Amino acid sequence: MEQEAFFYRRIKDDKVVCGLCPHGCLITPGMRGRCKVRENQDGKLYSLVYGRLVAENVDPVEKKPLFHFLPGSHTFSISTVGCNFRCRHCQNSSISQYPLLHNGSVSGREHTPHEVVERARDNDCQSISYTYGEPAIYYEFAHDCCELAQAQGLKNIFVSNGFMTKEAVRRLAPLLDGINIDIKSFQDDFYRRVCQARLQPVLDAIALFHELGVWLEVTTLIIPGWNDSPAELRDIARFIHSVDPAIPWHVSGFYPSYKMLDRPPTSHAALARARKIGLDQGLAHVYAGNMPGEGGESTSCPACGTELLDRFGYQILRNSLASGGHCPSCGAEIGGVWA
Repeated sequence: MEQEAFFYRRIKDDKVVCGLCPHGCLITPGMRGRCKVRENQDGKLYSLVYGRLVAENVDPVEKKPLFHFLPGSHTFSISTVGCNFRCRHCQNSSISQYPLLHNGSVSGREHTPHEVVERARDNDCQSISYTYGEPAIYYEFAHDCCELAQAQGLKNIFVSNGFMTKEAVRRLAPLLDGINIDIKSFQDDFYRRVCQARLQPVLDAIALFHELGVWLEVTTLIIPGWNDSPAELRDIARFIHSVDPAIPWHVSGFYPSYKMLDRPPTSHAALARARKIGLDQGLAHVYAGNMPGEGGESTSCPACGTELLDRFGYQILRNSLASGGHCPSCGAEIGGVWA
């Protein structure tokens, strides 16, 4: 299904400039933007993936990862193909890079927003997650799903690279309850070489989503030899702290994938070091992800140290939070979206 796109302007000779993400693609008639799923048709920009889902799953919300968002609940996760990044280490490249790898082909089974919301409700999900690929590139469909979900009492979650224009962020924020954004590195050179993108717009989006009141968590995939130096990890932690020290930071382990097969998996020790760096920089909540049982998964009160949420992987073993997300021992308010 095709849908006229948001955020574009028409210029001479039927060319258009896409304003969805900071790439700002100039697209001539018959051509597509860098995401490969937004096409200029006779001077109008169309999304080619409206409702064309290639993934539908019921996930624990902790898998996003979101640790301070309705813990223990399930979220209905969806995606189309396409992405505005070209990450060499993408762990979902079969989805994100599908049009690039299949001569522009766009796959997926057509759905309406109503069907997505009904599937979420039928599976006892408390939220819908727009995830797997980059949800910004199917912004129009996500937007319509978000509106309907919100009207029916469901929460909306983006799992994103954060590469959106301020206009796109501002239109989305009133419909969004939570977002996890990757900070892939604190080097612009990394973003350019590894992702074919830029760092600063991601940092700007993080600050703006927080300013607009969307619950925010940040993830960094720790890649040996690329972004794992103590200095760089300190820079990331300091930036997060400058926005809000209560923002949870997930430091996750890398596994060789796609075009980055020359690096070893992240060691447990490297994740522990990264977590310690975040805590040392004053972040209240730093989690060592995707290595269950190695510690660093549980939530403690930053004021008194009481363990509040005991986790193993994506499971909540014990939840001691008091009503409204407060520590039962000292009464401190814990940032998040709680039942």
